[in-house]
Amino acid sequence: MLTVILVVGATGLLGGEICRVLTQRGTPVRALVRGTSNPDRVAHLKSVGAEQVRGDLKDRPSLDAACRGASAVISTASSTVSRQEGDSIESVDRQGQLSLIAAAAAAGVKQFIMISFPSVETDCPLQSAKRAVEERLQLSGMTYTILRSTFFTEVWLSPALGFDAPNATAQIYGGGQNKISWISFQDVAQFAVSALDNPRAKNAVVELGGPEALSPLEVVRLAEQVTRKRFAVQHVPEEALRAQFAAATDPLQQSFAALMLYYARGDVINMKATLRAFPGQHLRSVRAYFEASTPS
Repeated sequence: MLTVILVVGATGLLGGEICRVLTQRGTPVRALVRGTSNPDRVAHLKSVGAEQVRGDLKDRPSLDAACRGASAVISTASSTVSRQEGDSIESVDRQGQLSLIAAAAAAGVKQFIMISFPSVETDCPLQSAKRAVEERLQLSGMTYTILRSTFFTEVWLSPALGFDAPNATAQIYGGGQNKISWISFQDVAQFAVSALDNPRAKNAVVELGGPEALSPLEVVRLAEQVTRKRFAVQHVPEEALRAQFAAATDPLQQSFAALMLYYARGDVINMKATLRAFPGQHLRSVRAYFEASTPS
């Protein structure tokens, strides 16, 4: 019997990469897509050879159908980036993920891998939802792996969040002196796929960071070295972030403010034990990211 892996969040950055890695190693992949999903992301899934199944985390019957016959589920789904009508932290990140766990368990899925993030000092709706889902997963009876990754290099050091290397500008949250273990989404995808058959990942919560911890100001200096440009740096003070958090009326805005405060305070993940548990895992450096994205 073929092992079929259901990937939920497949049209996202990380989910799409997980589908690519799985199909590249010859594993049958079933990707959950919505009728309103980004056509380019859907085309990417088709190009890598992933089977597509229509479904939505807010539609339990579609989850039951998607889980049928799957041996494992990998969920990267979140409402924080590809938010559509009806999506919210409550409907997707909490209730949707809880429905997915219930559907997977009911369908006899043996293994469930969830992407999460480390504890954030400033509690917020997104963190509350993640922890509730993690707790339910741990009680589900399925073999679980919870991967808590820090900041994705390709997201937080991109123009979308104010780090615009091509134009030599950088927006930094806080003073910029606290170190962060930036990690590539590609490495998180490799960890997720490796967890499928790694006994050390069984019923484990694993914190993930990159090969070295760098402060945002150190990242700026590194980007200046690689691009040979002088960066204009703008700081968003922690006081402004706290005020943004206090004034936020939308759970998503509040959660983003909490994540920016988390960035400002830094987070260093010691990866030595994890790399021993996941032998052969390569970690991409921030320098490699800038070198790959800078025209020669």
